[in-house]
Amino acid sequence: MGWIKDGKKITANYLGNTVTGVVESSRVKYGGEVQYTVILDAPVQLRWRSEPTDRLLINSKEIIG
Repeated sequence: MGWIKDGKKITANYLGNTVTGVVESSRVKYGGEVQYTVILDAPVQLRWRSEPTDRLLINSKEIIG
């Protein structure tokens, strides 16, 4: 399986929150790490934001399923 996961459903651990969503885009960051823009199934409230968010940038090492 390649590193491009566009359109695939993933589950990740984002800063202690388990999130699930569909990958909108895949990219290779400077240094070689892969990062995904994920549209979440359910918005998540992060402590430093005043509004819930429905998109996150997820690094490949954060994916759990």
